[in-house]
This record gives sequence, structure tokens and C-alpha cells, in this order.
Amino acid sequence: LEEIPPRPVQDTGNILKQGYLEKRSREHSFFGSEWQKRWCILNRRTFYYYANEKSKQPKGNFSIENYSARLAFHLRKDSRKKCCFELTCPGKRTYEFTAPSPAEAEDWVDQIQFLLKDLSSLTIPFDEGDEEELYNDVESSDSVNTTSHNTTLNQDEPNVEMEEDDIYEVLPGKQPKSE
Repeated sequence: LEEIPPRPVQDTGNILKQGYLEKRSREHSFFGSEWQKRWCILNRRTFYYYANEKSKQPKGNFSIENYSARLAFHLRKDSRKKCCFELTCPGKRTYEFTAPSPAEAEDWVDQIQFLLKDLSSLTIPFDEGDEEELYNDVESSDSVNTTSHNTTLNQDEPNVEMEEDDIYEVLPGKQPKSE
């Protein structure tokens, strides 16, 4: 399991969503689960949670790859049960949250699902400038980027294998004179 280096709030990269959520702690107290207010940030790959929005070090973070997000009204019995959602992944910890409102909870779930769909699709998001230099390997037939500049030469000729001597085109009127 790769460790994600902790980052201060201002440093978390492309922030897709952020805001205060209540996160259920892993330690259950005598009275049941503890809900702690956390400043949460979602970027393209990672979910961070901080004590507050000015914190320098996250309380924790996890890669959201392979997680799924869904509303989870069963997490609370009080008036805020429609504000709950959870992030689950087989074999990994389940994260449980309460948003300030049902609409906010839905928005968090939508954003995470959108991001997960993006992560699981075959297209790897790159900056426009990087794409050309990464995929201009004409030799590889299983190249990810099969655009028109990767077309095979000799499309019209059924015989693709050429003999060594056929690589030079003989132009009319330029034959070497045989003596």
C-alpha cells in the first residue's frame, strides 16, 4: 500500500470539493460512535481530512481509487440521517461522514462517483502538451493513442513484407545504364 505524503491544506493540488463534514471515528466510545468535525478535501486521487481548514497536517488521507461512495441513511438515527454517506472498498476501511445538509451529502457522493468513473476509465488524463510526446511511438501496434498519424504504411498493398531491394522507388527515365 503506497503512502500518500501529507500535505498542508493549501497544497493539495486540484481541489474538486472541500468543506466541513463530520467523520465517524474508528474508536467507539461507551456512548457509541464519535462524530468529529473535519475539514475535508477531495482532489483527483485522494481524500484528505484535517482538524480544520487552517491545519498544516492532515489527520488522515486515503486514495479513493477502488472506493465507492453512496448515501447511507442508516448511519445515524437522529434528524441528520439523510445527510450521511459512506466510502467503502473491499478489504479496506469504510469511511463514514455526515454533511451539513442532504443536498451537500448528495453532492459529495456525486463528485466522488464522477471522479471514480474518471479513474476507472481507460483514458488517462494528461495535460494536452504531454500527450504527443508520450504516445508518438509509431512502432507499437497496441499504442493507447491510435490517431490518424499512426496509420500503417502500404495500406493498399496486400503484400506487406517487402524484400530488401524494393525499398528504393525507381523513377521513370532514371534507370542506371547497363554497359
